[in-house]
Amino acid sequence: MTNEQILMEIRETNLSYLMLAQSLIREDREQALFRLGISEDAAERLVALSPAQILKIASSNTLVCRMRVDDDLIWTLLTNHGKGQSESAARLHANILMAGRHQEAA
Repeated sequence: MTNEQILMEIRETNLSYLMLAQSLIREDREQALFRLGISEDAAERLVALSPAQILKIASSNTLVCRMRVDDDLIWTLLTNHGKGQSESAARLHANILMAGRHQEAA
């Protein structure tokens, strides 16, 4: 993959994320805050963006979203590499851990 292809993928990801974020926030704000892992202030800013502003921000060469799964325990639970847990129980456990981290950030 060339550098230009990577930049194009980043821009497309940014645009998709910003459009999804706005849609989720408008549809169900509380659910959006949880699912996106953002604060109320960030939600206010995102929902107020005009289409032109979204396109400008999306054209950045830096991702505007980030991975919330940033520790080994959650990765292990999501990939079901633990022993003795069903897949649904492991995913539920991972979701609970990520929800707790969202509350800490907010």
